[in-house]
Amino acid sequence: MCRLLGYATAGFNVSLNAILGSENAADFRDLSEIHNDGWGVAQLSDPAEAPYIRDGGAPTPETGTKIYKSTIAARYDSTFDALANEPARGALWHLRLASSNLPLIMENQHPFYANGLSFIHNGDISDANGRNIVTNRSYPVDHSILLSTGGRSDSAIFFAVILEYIGFGFPLDEAVAQAVRELRQAYPKSSYNCMIQSEDQLVALRASGREVTSPRIVEIYDEYGRGEQAADYRVMRYRALQDENGDPAGVVVSSSGYDQEDWDVLENDQMIVASNRNGTFRLRSI
Repeated sequence: MCRLLGYATAGFNVSLNAILGSENAADFRDLSEIHNDGWGVAQLSDPAEAPYIRDGGAPTPETGTKIYKSTIAARYDSTFDALANEPARGALWHLRLASSNLPLIMENQHPFYANGLSFIHNGDISDANGRNIVTNRSYPVDHSILLSTGGRSDSAIFFAVILEYIGFGFPLDEAVAQAVRELRQAYPKSSYNCMIQSEDQLVALRASGREVTSPRIVEIYDEYGRGEQAADYRVMRYRALQDENGDPAGVVVSSSGYDQEDWDVLENDQMIVASNRNGTFRLRSI
């Protein structure tokens, strides 16, 4: 049960504060009053200087993604504000509210990162009896791939299944779609709202088994006096970005919870596939 935000630009670096405006960025951060089980960000930008230039260290092909994650709520972590001012040509932001009693350990914090891909997810992958997929020892996930994610949660399993389909040769967006189709066979009512970022693309998917907010989530929000923000909890919205000349320059996608008055709704079982090289994006169904 989390909040997600991602953006992709036309190859130029821009900060979260510039994308949303500092007031909306602060409102997003303050959702961590409820989503208080840690947070994380994966920012994609080309380094000003290759890290091996001066001292002879071996170069790596994955120098463009910077990951930060913490078990501290974002509203209490000064690093959030610092990174909200950090320019990037693509980024994933995640506020966590842990579900199914999964432990608050760094291994389970988002974004997950493997094979040059960063991944965030909002959902509890459980059956009708509330048994989370992590307890299903017979679920056919490749455990070597799961280990590569560094995680132990249902979200890590979801990511591992996506990685399997990428290994089969599917493009990134179709790998996500195939993973959801597979997982839904066993867990049809779970939420698969997610975002995944490569060095070339952002894929943001809204795929919730229950479009109506569950009573438990409403109850949690009511406890904080913010019940009205739970009504569209599963909804994701997007807004096209423009450069200083008013030309198309990318897209930002986010779950709800703060002002998105001029944003478009991403329909259920629909995804955005965006380039973080040239800022073009398209919609497709799964």
